[in-house]
Amino acid sequence: MPPPVPARDPARDLARVLARVVVLAGPSGVGKSRLARHTGLPILRLDDFYRSGDDPALPRIDHGANAGLVDWDDPRSWHHDAAVAAICELATTGRTVAPVYDIARNGPSGSHVVDLDGARLFVAEGIFAQEVVAACRTSGVLSAALCLRQLPLVTFWRRLTRDLREHRKPPLVLLRRGWALMRAQRRVIADAAAHGCEVVTVAEAAERIRALSAAG
Repeated sequence: MPPPVPARDPARDLARVLARVVVLAGPSGVGKSRLARHTGLPILRLDDFYRSGDDPALPRIDHGANAGLVDWDDPRSWHHDAAVAAICELATTGRTVAPVYDIARNGPSGSHVVDLDGARLFVAEGIFAQEVVAACRTSGVLSAALCLRQLPLVTFWRRLTRDLREHRKPPLVLLRRGWALMRAQRRVIADAAAHGCEVVTVAEAAERIRALSAAG
């Protein structure tokens, strides 16, 4: 079952915005989660809004060595509306209940409370982060939308070592997927830019977020 999407009144929400979001996008393994942690700001993990592995709506790869497997890099494998609702709820109430996704189990393993505790800025980061930029801008809760860039081989190695360490998938699947993602990295970044993200290095993003946080 998808996470519940609270009914919202956009006009009312805009009038009571308490905090705004920095949307942090970029290829898998580029360093989004690491940077988000280093900011010290509250974080909403958008990857927790993936669909369950038994969801019939999941898209599948239809060609190549991974044909037949779930295409976890397709935005249709993710609950867009629930993620946007959680961002807007955080921005307007300071609190939301988000799912916790277990990659090894291909499904949610519970939920957790994200509380801004008075913060005026928070980070929403994930593989499909660029998909929420337009809705956040329309809702008046967007502070900035940034897409991280890194050398493809660096991203490949970081992603592979992380995924192997966390036992996310069988090693052969991780190697095949990692190679495909490395080849697609320029396309991923271009897509984020087309969705309204500013493409920056990790250092540039960190400086930008520090400035936004200092400005309140």
